Amino acid sequence: MAFSFFTQELAIDLGTANTVIFMNDKKVVDEPSIVAIDKITGKPVAVGTRAKEMHERTSPNIKTVRPLKDGVIADFDASEQMIREFIKMINYKKSIFAPSLRMVVCIPSGSTEVEKRAVRDASEHSGARDVQMIFEPMAAALGIGLEVLAPNGTMIVDIGGGTTEIAVISLGGIVADESIKTAGDVFTEEIQQYLRQQYNIRVGEITAEQIKIRIGAAISELDEPVDPYIVTGPNLMTTLPVEAPVAYQEIAHCLDKSIAKIEASVLSVLEKTPPELYSDIVKKGIFLTGGGALLRGLDQRLAKKINIPFHVAEDPLRAVARGTCMALKNQSFPFLMR
Repeated sequence: MAFSFFTQELAIDLGTANTVIFMNDKKVVDEPSIVAIDKITGKPVAVGTRAKEMHERTSPNIKTVRPLKDGVIADFDASEQMIREFIKMINYKKSIFAPSLRMVVCIPSGSTEVEKRAVRDASEHSGARDVQMIFEPMAAALGIGLEVLAPNGTMIVDIGGGTTEIAVISLGGIVADESIKTAGDVFTEEIQQYLRQQYNIRVGEITAEQIKIRIGAAISELDEPVDPYIVTGPNLMTTLPVEAPVAYQEIAHCLDKSIAKIEASVLSVLEKTPPELYSDIVKKGIFLTGGGALLRGLDQRLAKKINIPFHVAEDPLRAVARGTCMALKNQSFPFLMR
């Protein structure tokens, strides 16, 4: 990788929930994709973890913005500010003076030309001279060590914050794919809704996310059961504080419909897969990446439904970022886009 004081090369996984940046094979930023903005000046006051701590706790003069929704840029200005602030964090750590930037950024496989343009423009406005893009499922496959250029079929299911990306890859190309907006953010919303309906408790996004991480499950009978999570919040009717123990079986029940949508999409992609590649997939199994892959029992549920083994990748949260980093080092990959 060509690197000097005058050129800085960054691999960016610009995710709905988290942004991960690699430089020189080293992870230099791993922060929530959120920015806190001063309403009066329009300037960012915090980004990443510090901004997330302010989320749903801000004063009237500060608003927190999650610039990405469903895997794509929803707020262009906030995205640009967020990327710029993350790059400043790297420059501070490395003490490098305003180098020119080359970036490889990953995007959902279902991105339209307008959405691709938004990513390119936000990256260029934040200081990049040269921007290339890679589709998320391809980056995820690279990141977990699959041979994406080989003449055989590989299937990947990447469950991120905003989208679930399902793709069959062969010879460095995506043969069949689907990108659906049922993913981590939807799971969080469904937990909030379930607690409102079942317990009359109102909880924020951060608490619902904690519940998902601590006791989130896709099946109601786990090999290693987890203890119930004690939820505290205001009663919707009286606003008095209440506590309720929530079991993992309840979370499995409330996420059932969303997981069924992911199952249907996996079957849909398999239906579009050529027979020779299909047989490769049956032999090798299907690989799960993204934060959603950490949902307890998800691999078992999908394997039982689809009758093909599912494998949860090692460190699935960072698979896309690692793959983007590998693409940054090899500019000859045929799947890199400008």
